[in-house]
Amino acid sequence: MTIAEKIHAPQVPDLPTASWTNGWRIGQEVVMSGMTAHPATREAAERGAPLGAYEQTLVVLKKLEALVTAAGGHRHNLVKTVVYLTDIADKDEVGRARRDFFDGVYPCATLVSVSALVFPELRVEIDAWARLDVDLRQATPLIQDNKG
Repeated sequence: MTIAEKIHAPQVPDLPTASWTNGWRIGQEVVMSGMTAHPATREAAERGAPLGAYEQTLVVLKKLEALVTAAGGHRHNLVKTVVYLTDIADKDEVGRARRDFFDGVYPCATLVSVSALVFPELRVEIDAWARLDVDLRQATPLIQDNKG
């Protein structure tokens, strides 16, 4: 039987009233709930300087990295992300943040437009999967020869 371990990361605390878990390590796999830039987005909005999609995406990616690190890995163990945007026009800013964060080694990704997220100032939510036994920096091309 594979052991499931709840991930605890100080940068991404579990809320005592939450009905979800931020992340589970199940063997060599790490499964993470959707992350947003809250509470940083709320604090920025209250200061009158809301965070844009680029900034929100970086905050979220760093939260995901914190969870993977707490599970024993690093950012290049992330193998799949799903990005939820409240405005599909933000896709280029999300892409820029992903390029800056992943530095040319990208996990698989899905990008979806949604009508709203849990708080009005949120523009981006990302959930992710990681494999601790995979480092995407060491990936090699899989080339299939279609010659008959």
